[in-house]
Amino acid sequence: MGTKTRRALVAVLSALVAFAGLGLIVVGNASAANLVGNFGFEAGNTSSWTCSGGASAVTSPKRSGSFALSGAPAGQDNSRCSQTVTVVPNTAYKLSAWVQGSYTYLGVTGTSTGEKSTWTPGSGSWTQLSLDFTSASATTVTIYLHGWYGQPPYFADDVAVDGPGTPPTTTSTTTTTTTTTTTTTGQPPVTSLPKHVLTGYWQNFNNGARVLKIADVPTTYDIIAVSFADAVAGTPGAVTFNLDPGLSSALGGYTDAQFKADIRTVKARGQKVILSVGGERGTISVGDATASNNFANSVNSLIANYGFDGVDIDLENGINATHMASALRKIHAGGGKIITMAPQTIDMQSTAGGYFQLALAIKDILTIVNMQYYNSGSMLGCDQKVYSQGGVDFITSLACIQLQNGLRADQVGLGLPASPSGAGSGYVSPQTVNNALSCLARGTNCGGFKPSTTYPAIRGAMTWSINWDASNGWAFANAVAPHLDSLP
Repeated sequence: MGTKTRRALVAVLSALVAFAGLGLIVVGNASAANLVGNFGFEAGNTSSWTCSGGASAVTSPKRSGSFALSGAPAGQDNSRCSQTVTVVPNTAYKLSAWVQGSYTYLGVTGTSTGEKSTWTPGSGSWTQLSLDFTSASATTVTIYLHGWYGQPPYFADDVAVDGPGTPPTTTSTTTTTTTTTTTTTGQPPVTSLPKHVLTGYWQNFNNGARVLKIADVPTTYDIIAVSFADAVAGTPGAVTFNLDPGLSSALGGYTDAQFKADIRTVKARGQKVILSVGGERGTISVGDATASNNFANSVNSLIANYGFDGVDIDLENGINATHMASALRKIHAGGGKIITMAPQTIDMQSTAGGYFQLALAIKDILTIVNMQYYNSGSMLGCDQKVYSQGGVDFITSLACIQLQNGLRADQVGLGLPASPSGAGSGYVSPQTVNNALSCLARGTNCGGFKPSTTYPAIRGAMTWSINWDASNGWAFANAVAPHLDSLP
């Protein structure tokens, strides 16, 4: 959170690469999706695929998530893995996969021109293979990967068939160290929150914004995210919380006891208080089962000690979907019923990304994904067009990527700065935020981009930060909160 201009260049380059057609695969229209089941082998096995000998899911090497496919040709077997996917007749599609290792082939059969394939002689780093095809009159095609006879193993990850169709339903899978894949629950988890909510971050530090006690936060904010938890040195994944001495001093000696009492006060007013983990300078990493347990146990302890209602994940230096999902399920079971996330825009460009995989993996307990629509540069929207931050089209076209790829509307929130001082770039007026909400919920006040359907259950908005909003005369909350109350 806060000023993160270092990411803008990365995001711009990513968008330009995608615009030039050099590899980034995202959803293109209202019915488009990745049609491949177990596309990242995150089930921990080769379910959804039919594989010949020597093929399995492995934890290393992997491109994203926790698993990838390993194929080991032997004798007359080229370790072929195939999958039949449902397509729309006479329609254009793109097939892609990331591969590493020895000779690897990617192909499709059943197209309008028969079989199409591409290959690479191998590389020590991940390389993307891709090809375009048009479906024939049939309603299915078969995609495949394989190595070559007598050659060393190949590896593959993040396989995608991009185009209109029905995405596969992935069933829940549990291993000794991981929980869940994509769920399909149709109802939001019980949190006692209103239908539309305003989330704000309360700063546990003094950076020039107005300093506030928790009890000073107005009731226009439904969720108060305390930022941030601190990493525990020497214990991977574990976190703690300490009031910043500079903040305490600026508030005239704000004590831990007063902080806890204030949490009780705002909760009695109907507000929720959650602990945010990460931030721009956060160093917390949950990359294995041990760190996952440490993270869950320490967050549960803080929930019990301070009375937090849940946790917010704002890790900005990478995320392991499998181990974080396991931790969040333990936190939810331990009483942390509100679970939110604040990914960067680039983290939610594709379901192949770790953040998107995490959101889908805990969909049944996930409250809101408040993506940060700032410090981003330009990004691809769901219509395959490039949009620059700072306008309603940027917000709505990126929100629909999440809405079209598995998240319910009640799990999608819009994260914007409360004032120009709250971010390095991407500030928009509260009116623009309201226009984006109206466009998504009602189909009104849109810009040049208009979603193909409306999402009346769109959850709300988030801002960085409550303190910057206070410094700006509460302009964000005073405009956005009543507008949220007016939505369907």
